[in-house]
Amino acid sequence: MAKCAVCGKGVTFGLKVSHSNRKTNRTWKPNIRRVKAVVNGTNKTVNVCSRCLRSGKVTRA
Repeated sequence: MAKCAVCGKGVTFGLKVSHSNRKTNRTWKPNIRRVKAVVNGTNKTVNVCSRCLRSGKVTRA
């Protein structure tokens, strides 16, 4: 499951457009990392995006 446990960032959908302007479906997936973090005082393994890790929204265990 490509979804951040902190901010809720998930997969977004759009179109890939070629040079000849042909359009096909594509997805953008967030950079999800599986880390051990402190959640409510206990250590848990959570799926967190790299932006939440970088900005300090998650305290690593």
